[in-house]
Amino acid sequence: MSTEKMQASFRLLMLITTPKLAEKALLLFEKGRLPMQIQAYAHGTASREMMDMLGLDSGEKSLLLTVMPKADADDLLVHLRRELRLGLSGSGIAFTVPMSGANKRVLQMVQQLCEEKPRAEIRRKVMQENEYQIIVALVNQGYSEDVMAAARPAGAAGGTVLHSRRIGAEETLRQWGFSIQQEKEAVLILARKEEKLAIMQAICDKCGLQSDAQGIVLAIPVDSVVGLE
Repeated sequence: MSTEKMQASFRLLMLITTPKLAEKALLLFEKGRLPMQIQAYAHGTASREMMDMLGLDSGEKSLLLTVMPKADADDLLVHLRRELRLGLSGSGIAFTVPMSGANKRVLQMVQQLCEEKPRAEIRRKVMQENEYQIIVALVNQGYSEDVMAAARPAGAAGGTVLHSRRIGAEETLRQWGFSIQQEKEAVLILARKEEKLAIMQAICDKCGLQSDAQGIVLAIPVDSVVGLE
């Protein structure tokens, strides 16, 4: 499949929400016969004091990922917004990212299953299409709060932290000045395109490779978003 056709046809849908709402979302995924589902655990960047003041639950989050054709992704965004009431405080956000490559057999399976299921006519209304990007800051463990402290004054509303491990050739990483610390934190920040550069620059200034955080910052374009109403 060509890159052009891939970008037009398939999307990676990502949902960041509470563990309780994630269970409800998984039922929607199963009802839609989506074969590719991945769940990861994360936490929000709001402090415990802030969560208590707002009367919200713990900062624990679930990150759900699935792959599907664009038309089905648009439909699912509408379902998720309605069923999970995305947009309300503490509910979560969902967005899609264009895909530029995947296993051919996997795409064929996803395409066939989506074509076989009955399709209801749904008004495909998605929010803030093409106005947002995902900023990913990969830093040493313990520096996610420093990332958000830098990002908020530059326009970031909040973020989600994933715990991860670095893998790779240590000698090569040393030569290029990258951290050899294995434990990492990935901070995901959904930002408007016009605020992206300022947020990335602020993070790099405080948590870049020359700092103790030794951060790597990148941005990924987002196709459509719901949950920011």
